[in-house]
Amino acid sequence: MILAAADESLADLSNLLVYSSMAVYALAFLAFTAEWIFGSRSKVGRTAAALTADEAGAEAAGAAARQPAVTVRTAGGTSVLDPPKVVTRSATPARDAVPDGPGAANGDLRGDTYGRIAISLTALAFAMHLSAVVIRAISVERGPWGNMYEFSTAFSMVIVGVFLALLAARRNVRWLGLPLVTTVLLDLGLATTVLYTESAQLVPALDSVWMWIHVPLAIICGGLFYVGAVGSVLFLARDRYEAKIAAGGTPRPLTASVLERLPSSVSLDKFAYRINAAVFPVWTFTIIAGAIWAESAWGRYWGWDPKEVWSFITWVAYAGYLHARVTVGWKGRKAAYLAIAGFVAFLINYYGVNIFFDSLHSYGGV
Repeated sequence: MILAAADESLADLSNLLVYSSMAVYALAFLAFTAEWIFGSRSKVGRTAAALTADEAGAEAAGAAARQPAVTVRTAGGTSVLDPPKVVTRSATPARDAVPDGPGAANGDLRGDTYGRIAISLTALAFAMHLSAVVIRAISVERGPWGNMYEFSTAFSMVIVGVFLALLAARRNVRWLGLPLVTTVLLDLGLATTVLYTESAQLVPALDSVWMWIHVPLAIICGGLFYVGAVGSVLFLARDRYEAKIAAGGTPRPLTASVLERLPSSVSLDKFAYRINAAVFPVWTFTIIAGAIWAESAWGRYWGWDPKEVWSFITWVAYAGYLHARVTVGWKGRKAAYLAIAGFVAFLINYYGVNIFFDSLHSYGGV
């Protein structure tokens, strides 16, 4: 009786910390917004200059590059034509000379101050968020990911943790702050209002050591895939902007002010690729771990359950993305669409399958 009351008190404390972290995330959202608003207006000239510099020379070099190089050499009095070397180049992005933008603060002291405040608030909210997840685990005496509410809170916690870890590693990712905090607020809002489930124990069949391997890895992979997907979406916007500038177009002032502050399309493309390439082997192992857990719980490794199907679809999408970049040389928009499709499949696997499909993986309380 006493233990049950203690567990209930811990669950209430966890809920309170979740709501408190949401309040601080909201303040961080306002600070990130202020960073973008009060950062000085960016200048289109920076990108335009990089894209049009020495245009005549670039056109001449491009024309020369397009001409096959045929070498004539003499061998024993006979002229021999060596065949030209075939060089395969990716179509996009091909604007390596474009510099990265200065970030949301745009080099402005006032904007930078708001950005630093936003990071501090995000770190504070993350500490509360992490504490809530840990206390939930203590209250249920198992991993804090046994239903959709717990999965959502842990998932958003991992997203923020990845963001702060990249900042701690001195990576230029502060531009991620606004979309990331916005997403976390939406995820926690959905978790606390629609997906909330009282703490309870798992059914015996699922109470396994593989729960501590398969589900945490799925959460970590999802958080990293999210970061890669944001990079791909922003790449598409920035690439279109740079293409318009290169074609002599004049973007709207607000569009220029936002997109000029982001990294170049080349940098965003590389960022998304490195994240997805690093996560893919872990996602592969996650599916294998799930199959082993399924054999232990249900007596079969694979049964084409809806969640298993969508896990496989997600794997195929990211495998196609990585394969296309390595063998076909896809960079840019086609690759970005594949990466985004992979993350959409992950979201369908998480929300759609759990809510709309009859699955062995469906969480209780939904």
